[in-house]
Amino acid sequence: MELSQMDIFLRLFLSVLLGGIIGIERESVNRPAGFRTHVLVCTGSTLTMLVSIYMFEKYRLLTTMDPARIAAQVVSGIGFLGAGTILRVGPTVKGLTTAASLWTVGSIGLAIGCGFYLAAVVATLLTFITLMSLSRIENLIIGRKLLHSMCLIVDDKPGQIGKIGTILGEMGVSIKKIRIESEKDDSKVIIRLSIRLPSNVKLDEVISRFSQVEGIYSIET
Repeated sequence: MELSQMDIFLRLFLSVLLGGIIGIERESVNRPAGFRTHVLVCTGSTLTMLVSIYMFEKYRLLTTMDPARIAAQVVSGIGFLGAGTILRVGPTVKGLTTAASLWTVGSIGLAIGCGFYLAAVVATLLTFITLMSLSRIENLIIGRKLLHSMCLIVDDKPGQIGKIGTILGEMGVSIKKIRIESEKDDSKVIIRLSIRLPSNVKLDEVISRFSQVEGIYSIET
């Protein structure tokens, strides 16, 4: 059965809408692949599926064609695009969730292209809920476990905070909060840190690195 122009328009429009929903969430958290990238991936996947169906309908009487063959290349093609969003920062890897969302959006586009609307809409809603809600739950469960407070007494001179930040960056430790307070001794300041440790770094390792820095007199946790 040949697709009507209305069907083609509906499927392409729906791909922009559903891809945009997931893209907006990625854009809101400043990920490398945001709104436009997700819309283009979803629309491109839908168009690829439409082309597959069109070619099958047009040439099925002349030759044996598998309408899924062209569409299947979307899966491998998304892999190259997703790899561009994955970055290694110190001991941690970032961008895996965005790469996974691109792969999912590509699959949603294929579902729209072949008219599997229910699966496309449900998958979009579940993906959006996963990105929005489960990340918060993850932060509550894992974040609290890996969040630590530290109080440092350091020399009040330029470069001290930079040294601390460099050490934490090299270890893959994220600074969630930082507060600087005056000490009774005008030559020193108190630095209060709230840090999040990656799973492969222990608090004792951070303390050990800080104890080797000249100008840090006290470390409390």
